Amino acid sequence: MFWNKIFSWFRDMSERNKLLREWNEEARTSYIQGLVPVLLEANISKGDSRYKHSFSRLLFSGFRIQIKGTHSLTKEEILDIGRTILHNQNLVRKMILLGWDTLEILDVVHQRGVKWAFKDFANIGMMLN
Repeated sequence: MFWNKIFSWFRDMSERNKLLREWNEEARTSYIQGLVPVLLEANISKGDSRYKHSFSRLLFSGFRIQIKGTHSLTKEEILDIGRTILHNQNLVRKMILLGWDTLEILDVVHQRGVKWAFKDFANIGMMLN
């Protein structure tokens, strides 16, 4: 039924917001405790239309992590953040189901970044192509 579909959109939005909120709380705690040298802040971005899949949100399908603070990370450290996320298949699949198709990591200090297609790391066959 059409109305059930609309309800599921709001549920998905709530789950997306919850994941963002939890990510940012954990990132702040890790920074405060000195476990990481920079503050990482996640938010939603436009995404990359080349990375779309069958579950992608029509708008704002990117999951962007910004590296904040005065300390800049090396390219390898930025890539390590991405690899850590992308090697967690449960997390990647959850991100896909919540409508995200693009993972972006941006270093605000040096205005550089990297991005990946979540579907390339889901290991669920050709279903998302």
